[in-house]
Amino acid sequence: MTTRATRGPRRRTVVALAVILSVLAAFVVRLVDIQVVSADEHVAQSLTKIGAGDKIPGQRGSVVDAGGTVLASSVLVYDAQLSPKVIMQLEDKEPKVPWAEASEKIAAITGQTGDEVRALVAEALAKDSQSQYAPLKKSLTTEQYIELRDLKLAYLHMEGRETRVYPNGAVAGNVLGFLDGSGTAQAGVEQLGEECLAPIDGEESYRRGANGVVIPGSERTVEAVDGGSVQLTINSDLQWYLQQMVGEEARKQGAKGGTVTVVEAKTGKIRAAAEWPSLDPNDLDSSTPETRYSQIFHRDFEPGSTFKAITAAAVIEGAGLTPLSTVTASSRETFPNGAVINDAFNHPAYNYTLAGGLIDSSNVALSKFGTMVSPEVRYDYLERFGVGDKTIDFPSEVGGTLHPVSEWDSQSLYTTTFGQYYTVTAAQLAGAYQAIANGGEKIDLSLVESCTKADGTVATPDKPKHEQIIKEQTAAEITRMLENVAVQGGNAERIQVPGYRVTSKTGTAQVADPVNGGYKNGVYYTSMVGFAPVDDPQYVVVVTLDEPTKVVSSAATASAFQKAMTQVMKTYRVMPSSVPMDELLPKFG
Repeated sequence: MTTRATRGPRRRTVVALAVILSVLAAFVVRLVDIQVVSADEHVAQSLTKIGAGDKIPGQRGSVVDAGGTVLASSVLVYDAQLSPKVIMQLEDKEPKVPWAEASEKIAAITGQTGDEVRALVAEALAKDSQSQYAPLKKSLTTEQYIELRDLKLAYLHMEGRETRVYPNGAVAGNVLGFLDGSGTAQAGVEQLGEECLAPIDGEESYRRGANGVVIPGSERTVEAVDGGSVQLTINSDLQWYLQQMVGEEARKQGAKGGTVTVVEAKTGKIRAAAEWPSLDPNDLDSSTPETRYSQIFHRDFEPGSTFKAITAAAVIEGAGLTPLSTVTASSRETFPNGAVINDAFNHPAYNYTLAGGLIDSSNVALSKFGTMVSPEVRYDYLERFGVGDKTIDFPSEVGGTLHPVSEWDSQSLYTTTFGQYYTVTAAQLAGAYQAIANGGEKIDLSLVESCTKADGTVATPDKPKHEQIIKEQTAAEITRMLENVAVQGGNAERIQVPGYRVTSKTGTAQVADPVNGGYKNGVYYTSMVGFAPVDDPQYVVVVTLDEPTKVVSSAATASAFQKAMTQVMKTYRVMPSSVPMDELLPKFG
């Protein structure tokens, strides 16, 4: 039997237990709400998302020449600034190093004078008495950074940034290209090799609470991957010489510009691509938009007489002609369709051999030889030799213009036999003669040798295309005729390379007048192309001059061609010719 005395405590115990269970139930409900029902919401309120943190920049890769000489690289530089307000505050407290003394120490490191440094601060204070910023010097080296840091000045601040430098200045500058202010490639190899050169930035990320405290264990680091190194086929020593030389020759001839292209005959590798005016990527402000790009790939022109050799290839294979085949040609003739063709010099009717037509560069003779095959055949040979196709897909490269046969009129039916009514670049011209020098086998030109990734992995471009575009015997016959051009032509004495048998062919192209239409009067784009040694062709050399004024014919390029070919033979230590030249080919039948 339960007494009144025992019922009171028991009731209180039950009530207390009920209260405790109610509180526990409330906690459980709340805990389920926090950890299950509203978990995502509460996490979002208490933490920042993953990814909050700092970017770890990767370094852009370098560009080197065929021998490993660095042509472009990225370095860390520092921009320094001062806090004028802090300087004045410290001056009021008599610092260990007074501003007058500190400014002299700073100037000695940055290459300024003490007066210049103090003037920067005074100028900033004059504009704002509470100024916290006065630029001191940009692009300081790591050594300068360390020296300034060691001064331990509270008002001196430095920020690091990556910048692109070109140690050899303008050497191959037009080929290398440049970056804009944001570090984006704008031209040349910088753009061509972007896939290899570009770094992959890393990141430091973490979670942190609403109060900004990083949550232990939430840190995550993705390391940056530096860009790879692009190796070019260019020989920078040869490039330097040819740039200096062609600049001197262009100025001597009063030309607007000049180029020299050197191609290895057996591989298609571009060993030099020299230009004047030259671009120094370190100093873009000293250049103009026209001189910031490679004219070797960007400028197309009518090749003129240099492509008479391609017409010769077409008629040798398409019409069964030989170097001794003949036509009768005067210096001016009117053809059955009304077209009028002129030679560059007056002469009576000659019974020209095919070799003689090339030696004297007779437009009339080549018109007659060329039309012994159909226009379609000649068009096919122009395509085979690369007219209308880009060479290496260089940034901003043009492919030249090759009009379809259906657009050839009565005049261009003949002018296309001697290099008019279509255009090529210097690179395409070099590629065409590479095929002749290489026994009729055309190899696509190349400029990039390899890409070495940051981890040491070496990647090479796809192997260049090889194609036998003319018979080996045809190439040999054209080579013999081109050697006779070099020996019997008007520039023979000026282009001799002692000890070496060379070929040559000149071209004089009229320059289009974009304002008035047609061609500029008395203005020409001149060129000369050849290869050596004839008995074992190793290198093709192309020289162009843009609108020379002292000598307006292609003879203007003779001196530059001779110097370029001589230097190429020396640079690569090519053995002198050991096989004597065949007997001279007759010009007339």
